[in-house]
Amino acid sequence: MMNEVFDKLKTLQDILAEKYTLEAKISDAPKDLSAQEELLARLKKEFIEKNASYEEIRVKVLKMKTDLAEAVNNRERGEKGMDTVTTHREYEALDKEIKEASEKEQQFRKELQKEEKELSDLDELLKNDEALIKSQEVELNSGKSALAKDIEEMNAKLEDLNREEKTIIPGLDPEILFKFERIIKSKKTGIVAVKGNVCDGCHMILPAQFANKVHNGDEIVFCPYCSRILYYEEQEEKEDEYFHLEDTGTLTDFAEDLDENTSGDVEE
Repeated sequence: MMNEVFDKLKTLQDILAEKYTLEAKISDAPKDLSAQEELLARLKKEFIEKNASYEEIRVKVLKMKTDLAEAVNNRERGEKGMDTVTTHREYEALDKEIKEASEKEQQFRKELQKEEKELSDLDELLKNDEALIKSQEVELNSGKSALAKDIEEMNAKLEDLNREEKTIIPGLDPEILFKFERIIKSKKTGIVAVKGNVCDGCHMILPAQFANKVHNGDEIVFCPYCSRILYYEEQEEKEDEYFHLEDTGTLTDFAEDLDENTSGDVEE
């Protein structure tokens, strides 16, 4: 009867391990899309800020063009006025006016050239950002569609696993089953063999009497170090009854497992 229970637990172990893996994948799946959505939101925010700067510079350029045109007109008007100058004083005043208009014209041209260069650079950046945003939107939408399909397939697989689980758990002790599920969630395996006097899960040496209890197979026995359920496995070749040094855990391993088991008992 215990062999039947062990066989059920081994089968259930595979089902639960796959089930918990799928549940973790379903839970983590949206995280990649979340990162893409954050990137897209940041790109859009930066685009809006750059576009605001572009509009500000564009308005500034228009005003500078108006100021430049006015300075050019003033210079040309002064130059034409030279034909009608009759006195030296009039000549000096007009010449000063022409020089000031020329200086303003040169200053406006220089500043305008700088602003137009910045405006052109911003325009190029905005075009690149707009193309990148569209690309990210397409990629994000495609990712959402693929994710929805993947999640649908994983949920379908989960339903199959749940059905298989329900066919196996009848007859198993609910308390043992509860502990078994918790062990698999934390350690991936919940039932392991005892080889010689060594637990195949944590590789710790078991007391001889305890190992004999596992060997007898009359009851469910949990490893005192890693909390996994133990069953005896016949060795194909004669091995040292106790252990191979490379297969056993250290005192540090024992302390870590003991701390983990103690904390688990507190949680229960």
